[in-house]
Amino acid sequence: MPSTPRQSRKSSKSPGRGLKKTTSGRSRSRSKSRSRATKSVGKSPARPKASKSPAPKSRTPAKSPARTPRASRTPKAATSPVQEDKVDSIRPRTRSRSRTRTPVDVTSVRQSTRISALVEREKQESSKIVEQLRSEVQSKMSDIKDKAVEKTKNKEFGGPIGTFLLVLLLPTVVFLLNFACNKKRCTIMEIPKLPKSLSFFFDLQATYIFLGWFAFQAALAVLPVGKLVEGQPLKSGGRLKYRCNGFFALIVSIAAFGLGVYYKLPLDIVHAKFFQIMTAATLFSVLLSIALYAKSLVVPKNKLAPGGNTGNHIYDFFMGHELNPRIGTFDLKFFCELRPGLIGWVMFNLIFVYKAYLENNKEFPPALTLAAAFQIFYVADALFAEEAILTTMDIVHDGFGFMLAFGDLVWVPFCYNLQTRFLLENPQNNMYWYCLAAIGVLNVIGYYIFRGSNSQKDAYRKDPHNPALAHLETIPTSTGRRLLVSGWWGLCRKPNYLGDLIMATAWSMCCGFHHVLPYFYPIYFLVLLIHRGMRDDVICRKKYGASWTRYCQRVPYKIIPYVY
Repeated sequence: MPSTPRQSRKSSKSPGRGLKKTTSGRSRSRSKSRSRATKSVGKSPARPKASKSPAPKSRTPAKSPARTPRASRTPKAATSPVQEDKVDSIRPRTRSRSRTRTPVDVTSVRQSTRISALVEREKQESSKIVEQLRSEVQSKMSDIKDKAVEKTKNKEFGGPIGTFLLVLLLPTVVFLLNFACNKKRCTIMEIPKLPKSLSFFFDLQATYIFLGWFAFQAALAVLPVGKLVEGQPLKSGGRLKYRCNGFFALIVSIAAFGLGVYYKLPLDIVHAKFFQIMTAATLFSVLLSIALYAKSLVVPKNKLAPGGNTGNHIYDFFMGHELNPRIGTFDLKFFCELRPGLIGWVMFNLIFVYKAYLENNKEFPPALTLAAAFQIFYVADALFAEEAILTTMDIVHDGFGFMLAFGDLVWVPFCYNLQTRFLLENPQNNMYWYCLAAIGVLNVIGYYIFRGSNSQKDAYRKDPHNPALAHLETIPTSTGRRLLVSGWWGLCRKPNYLGDLIMATAWSMCCGFHHVLPYFYPIYFLVLLIHRGMRDDVICRKKYGASWTRYCQRVPYKIIPYVY
């Protein structure tokens, strides 16, 4: 077995002289091998024959010393440097390097195995941690969804006794108000005589008219027209979506009225059966309230209203026990809030103006036309900005019970049109044009305040970083929201209420100054706004804490600047 250069050095007895001879002989052999390789390359590019070259013998020293036994490393016989140089010159170095196997390092293999085991263990532990966190998040989410709304502590309207009396009082007020103000008289000094005939109060045709109107508006509400808008975040998680197509429903309803006028349908039957329709609407609102309360008893606890969850049946029935009762995606509270009652109010005004037009030799009475135009424009503006109602107390806080059902379906359409019905049955033809012009200016001022303040608030809620609102001052709160303390909302806490009240006064001024009952609406509206402002103050003080106290100090007036 030929020895390696390292072994030949060990077997040499004279290290000095032998090393010189070896190096000189090695250099001569290398030069000879290079010259031979050059000649062979110059003669032919063909590969040298393996049979004539002793290359197979060179495979033996190409083996790694690590693979041979330890005892074989000591040479049995020393090989001369000349023979070693011949072997080195014949050996193809590149081929021997390519065929040389890397020695296996047992330590590195063990380390790599240990590292892979550690990585695998870390993966298993991390997956366990992820699963544990996922289960914790799911359990917390389920706890949030299943968490019941806390019980209502602050009872309003006198608690259960007060709400029970209101259930009886509100329908009575609506009927007495319309009885007291009619074609013969309009005064509160006389107690109106109630008709003894049942047909005066109830009529099947009037019931069909109301039910048909309700179904017609419901059909318009479910049409895929208008945009889907997300409401405020719910305490149970998520947001509800609402189809905002109220303005579309108003246009279609007015167009239907125009077709009725064109084809000369008996539209004045609505005025003739006004009280019977009012009775049908009252009965329907009571039955709807009962059905809503029965439904609220079987819904999850997290869907209850924060303002109507006392456990008292009478109070919760009046205030509304369920926050957002729905039939599929059809939201009953959102629908009744703006559709049947508000658009019904518009239809009553159009029919009253049309009837007065026919009775007045086809001339429009100025006062009645102006009052009806104010109210129709008011409703159109509310429906055009329909999505703004999604941030109001009615949608966010109050449940859907008797208070809202009766208010939306009966109180609004049959009380808010008291001025126009009075002007139909008691024409005010002696009002001067400049008086009507001044009333018109007053209504425009009220609308400017009402719409300007609402638009400013809605724009800030949508985009607090809007450059157009950069001049507004705000107070930060613990909830992340900021309270406006400048602009419209620096004049008073409820500037939109102020504009609303000014418009209501302008509507009643169209009726003159000889009767009190036509001013029922602004008087009632003032009481309503004061009470609603007090409710809002309690809710905001609980929600914002010290920030609300600072806000009240910064904006001391509630509705009327320098007055209240």
